[in-house]
Amino acid sequence: MAMGKKYGSVMDELEVLELLNDQFTGDEFPGYENVRLTYRQLKTVIDRQLPGWIAALQNTKAVYLITDTSNGLLYVGSATAQDGMLLQRWSSYVANGHGGNVDLKRIVQEKGFTYVQDNFQYSIIENYNARMDDNYILKRESWWKETLKSKVFGYNKN
Repeated sequence: MAMGKKYGSVMDELEVLELLNDQFTGDEFPGYENVRLTYRQLKTVIDRQLPGWIAALQNTKAVYLITDTSNGLLYVGSATAQDGMLLQRWSSYVANGHGGNVDLKRIVQEKGFTYVQDNFQYSIIENYNARMDDNYILKRESWWKETLKSKVFGYNKN
């Protein structure tokens, strides 16, 4: 049997000692396979230039996933040398919510930037070192779009 107390029975005994600005504190980079950030967490990483995160994101090419947590729609993208690798790519999403993607622009125009801030989650599907051929990464991006059906049931149009 679990032991515990209900909040109502102890609430008068509790004291708030500190209110933090953000829930996400920018803990150490967890490894590429464990990256899953809300928009606000990603913005914190980029705005605060958290060293472990920045070093990892600026030196990797990747296939990544954006999930709209309000409806489950997906967007598969890639970060290659020609677009500044993953840090540059994700910085563009933080800046405007759409990173230049046509369908994501439509979402921002119709629902507002706050919709992205409240509902988008960013994760890495595959990561590669800077020497990996960009064409290979683009082929992997296409494979994931087909596998996840993000053209049919998501935000990918190409």
